[in-house]
Amino acid sequence: MSTFTHPIITFIGGGNMASAIIGGLIRQGHPGGALQVVEPWDEQRERLAQQFPGIMLLSTASADLQPSGLVVWAVKPQTFKEAAAAAQPFLGDTLHLSVAAGITSESIATWLGTQRIVRAMPNTPALVGLGMTGLMARAAVSSDDRALVDRVVRTTGELVWVNVEADLDAVTALSGSGPAYVFYFLEAMRDAGARMGLAPEVAQQLAIGTFLGAATLAQRSSEPLQTLRERVTSKGGTTYAAITSMDASGVKDRFEEALFAAQRRAAELGAEFGK
Repeated sequence: MSTFTHPIITFIGGGNMASAIIGGLIRQGHPGGALQVVEPWDEQRERLAQQFPGIMLLSTASADLQPSGLVVWAVKPQTFKEAAAAAQPFLGDTLHLSVAAGITSESIATWLGTQRIVRAMPNTPALVGLGMTGLMARAAVSSDDRALVDRVVRTTGELVWVNVEADLDAVTALSGSGPAYVFYFLEAMRDAGARMGLAPEVAQQLAIGTFLGAATLAQRSSEPLQTLRERVTSKGGTTYAAITSMDASGVKDRFEEALFAAQRRAAELGAEFGK
């Protein structure tokens, strides 16, 4: 595809990630009439119809689908193979973008009978336009194909391309699952603040504002993360006491182990549901 004039984009699955991409596309001027969604759940189709007037909604893939320039697979890993079998006869020869965790491009290519496959690992901040997505393209994906995928995904936030598919398991562990880690630490900070006597809502506001500010500072600064941390950690001070306590408890090592567990599970999903 050599132009970015509003190709028809088909979504198989209409859940949160599909909604994030659809919302981003519409905000960037992509017409709702050039978007079609196959979503089996009545309630979710009704929600999509209210949220995005004008998009085409189908309960199942059928000959009613218009030929599209891109198909986005926003289905759960365990249902991908079944969904592919149902939809493939109606999709024609087109580019496919999968946001399903773990399912390898080789499995997808086998199920769909095409090599034009891009795998993506997004995360939930895409819902507010601040997502972080890792992408990997098979060799048959052209530069124009990549440019189209790039354009579509950038409507939800930032992205990085990786060359080795196995690296997507690491992307899953870091950024795909990453928002949950942030929420986990935010909960701990809120609860600790409440135990110190702060109102829980005040402690939560302080925790969220601190994460947001620190992440923005890290993003905008050219200095290493270690330097930024050390600047806040005066020896003998309050931050030093906290960091020393975490080091003594092995928090960093345990956290790294948790990320490796997520990476392993991402690989297992591909083996489990990609057959």
